[in-house]
Amino acid sequence: MQLNYIANASLPSVSGKTIPVIDPSDGQVFDEIQRSNAHDIDTAVRSARECLELVWSRFNAAERGRLLMRLSAKVAEHAEELALLEQRDCGKPTKQARADAAALARYFEFYAGACDKLHGDTIPYLDGYSVMTWREPHGVTGHVIPWNYPMQIFGRSVGGALAAGNVCVVKPAEDACLSLIRVAQLAAEVGFPAGAINIVTGYGHEVGDALARHKGIDHISFTGSPAVGTLIQQAAAERHCPVTLELGGKSPQIVFADADLDAAIPAIINAIVQNAGQTCSAGSRLLVEQAIYEPLLQRLGHAFENLRVGPAAMDLDVGPLIRQSQQQRVWDFLSDAQVANIAMVAQGQIVDEAPDTGFYQAPTLLRDVPATHRLAQEEVFGPVLCAMSFKDENHAVELANATQFGLVAGIWTRDGARQFRMARRVKSGQVFINNYGAGGGVELPFGGVKSSGYGREKGFEALYGFTTLKTVAVRHG
Repeated sequence: MQLNYIANASLPSVSGKTIPVIDPSDGQVFDEIQRSNAHDIDTAVRSARECLELVWSRFNAAERGRLLMRLSAKVAEHAEELALLEQRDCGKPTKQARADAAALARYFEFYAGACDKLHGDTIPYLDGYSVMTWREPHGVTGHVIPWNYPMQIFGRSVGGALAAGNVCVVKPAEDACLSLIRVAQLAAEVGFPAGAINIVTGYGHEVGDALARHKGIDHISFTGSPAVGTLIQQAAAERHCPVTLELGGKSPQIVFADADLDAAIPAIINAIVQNAGQTCSAGSRLLVEQAIYEPLLQRLGHAFENLRVGPAAMDLDVGPLIRQSQQQRVWDFLSDAQVANIAMVAQGQIVDEAPDTGFYQAPTLLRDVPATHRLAQEEVFGPVLCAMSFKDENHAVELANATQFGLVAGIWTRDGARQFRMARRVKSGQVFINNYGAGGGVELPFGGVKSSGYGREKGFEALYGFTTLKTVAVRHG
């Protein structure tokens, strides 16, 4: 049984209730976490506040950086352990789980180096005055972490908050808690003071809601669905608490006739099958210029047919979906495609070794998906790629911008002028040209526009969101 981790101690929930932990590869229960409630959140927030006021606020920026660097090294030392926890908890293939552990270490490393680089400014003003700005932490920050990339999003969210001088109360998704509890334990081992990092597990409507409403939380970072993001904003607005929101996407891959298809095709496939398509930035809409639409679909179809799906430990192309309800969600989308006579180009194969009780879905390539159909408008969060053709650049922009989302876009063309025209015209928080994801670099600010949210995580830009600006004006003499 896994316990909450509050003030560097393992604590049961006051409710005495637990939630089963299920392995997505076989659908079987293998552990339990705490079903916490508002009382546990209050305990965590009070511990965090005490740490902030009595201990953490006395650490200077360089000292915070050294602690984060030690945590980075500790995570790297325990990378295989963390990867195995994430693999079983989330159903990630081995290579993906290891990549996530490595990314977590890199986030802490990056923010360790950023701690003492967060500077204010001096402002020319009236004669006889000196005016300056200071960047100050919010205080106690709340973090609601999703189940698809718990280690990575913990690293970029909590890492940035700690670097800026905040202390953190973290609510992981009930489907993916194990690795984050272990990371908090490792943080205590390297010297983080009690209350700097607190983990409280439970359901969103109980623990997440309590976190968003708690008067002791000074800033909220949330990654998840637009619907829940709306609830978080509403709760925070009642007490004027700032929020950072990353709310998913329906990201287009825009392929022009002059594109390097040998480079584009592997990136297009990876962008929809990575983590079984359960990725906010998944390239789930494929927009292709008419001249190459048929030959590109033919090549992609052959590639999809060779994709293999199976248990996480087999380390195949695709692992299971996170839970049965997510599997059913994908099935419902594919059923709607059949009703609408949307043609399937190809599917991958679920291997014979995959248990029937696991939550598997073969990668699926659909063609001629109407731009207004829910498959082209809503986040499937599964390995389903929807292809459609466009006539010219204007038509491509129209299709690319024809959803409520604006998180990521990929543009594939050798035309340099077109690259910049498209980057300007596509409404998206990130635009990748002749690549998709740029290796997932921690240095790159990440966030969306429209219903994909606002604020930025990752990179140095995230530190501005985790601080507030204070202006100090001094009159001389």
